[in-house]
Amino acid sequence: MKIAVVGATGMVGEVMLKVLAERNFPVTELIPVASERSVGKEITFKGKNYKVVGMQTAVDMKADIALFSAGGQTSLDWAPKFAAAGTTVIDNSSAWRMDATKKLVVPEINAYELTKEDKIIANPNCSTIQMVLALAPLHRKYNIKRIIVSTYQSITGTGVKAVKQLENEYAGIQGEMAYKYPIHRNAIPQCDSFEENGYTKEEMKLVRNSENLE
Repeated sequence: MKIAVVGATGMVGEVMLKVLAERNFPVTELIPVASERSVGKEITFKGKNYKVVGMQTAVDMKADIALFSAGGQTSLDWAPKFAAAGTTVIDNSSAWRMDATKKLVVPEINAYELTKEDKIIANPNCSTIQMVLALAPLHRKYNIKRIIVSTYQSITGTGVKAVKQLENEYAGIQGEMAYKYPIHRNAIPQCDSFEENGYTKEEMKLVRNSENLE
């Protein structure tokens, strides 16, 4: 199976590649995809080196599946182009999660909804996936009405900039700040920006994504 990983040089892309290898996924050809500044770099997958290609090259290579983890705007711009070329896109960003024309899928819960015509498939954010996996069987049996949720999230979810801030704080270096608060030895009680209802976007993702999976 020909697999493209879009965002292959990023933190999440690297983990995707690691999981594909660990699960011995039947990859017959790997297409690592990244931004133009990374084109030509090499990555290693299962002992073999692959050169990173740009977006249009990857579209033209017509992968069977493209795993997207390169940010919401990249997904909005490029997922339809991959889909038009016949590639099934599985998107890990927030781009399609609330799009009524795209199915929001956690395989263990609602994969049965997918058809061959579904060329762009969204998945919920990380907190929602873990929560609904545990609660789905309980909800089916008892019809859960209300959930009170607390999540404790790693700053790696923010990306390289936040990791660099933490490393600088360890080293006593004043550098670029991903957060206006110190990260080291701290728990930042705000995840994402606030909405008009007083909840943050991350909190509302849990609500909206869970509703869409019902």
